Amino acid sequence: MANGGKPTTFFFFFVNLFLYIIITVIASWAVNHGIEETLEQASVLSIPAKLFPIYYPFGNTATGYVVILSLLAGVVGFTTSITGMSNAAQWNTSDLYAASASSLISWSLTLLAMGFACKEIHIGWSGSTLRVLEVVLIIVSGTQLLVMIAIHAGIEELSRYDGRRV
Repeated sequence: MANGGKPTTFFFFFVNLFLYIIITVIASWAVNHGIEETLEQASVLSIPAKLFPIYYPFGNTATGYVVILSLLAGVVGFTTSITGMSNAAQWNTSDLYAASASSLISWSLTLLAMGFACKEIHIGWSGSTLRVLEVVLIIVSGTQLLVMIAIHAGIEELSRYDGRRV
């Protein structure tokens, strides 16, 4: 049976699982910290700043978008990694197609969060925790791409194997 890329795919899913846990934890902390500080800090701000429901006393104007999209990408990426490991364990074409589709959605959300993280870096000052979040988002964008490449290599390998059997 053709399963040469199975260990590589599992390794990348495991790495992404760990990275998405880090993203979810940091983004959750930032949302919680922002919610706790909103009532005190935002009461003295002018109207445009009061419109955003959560005020972040750290970071810059892009911080709210980075944190919310990172939280979303972290949860979806974590779920994708868990289900992707299950799909890769089966190592058949239909399960790899399912893993490919969910990985594409996860990568799209991660790229969106990474884009706002790059904008936050470009604007300027951010705290050390946010810098960790930005770096991990950039790293996981690349590793998620490697996951998709490994999955497509597995699909290609399985389709060639199935083609020889027929």
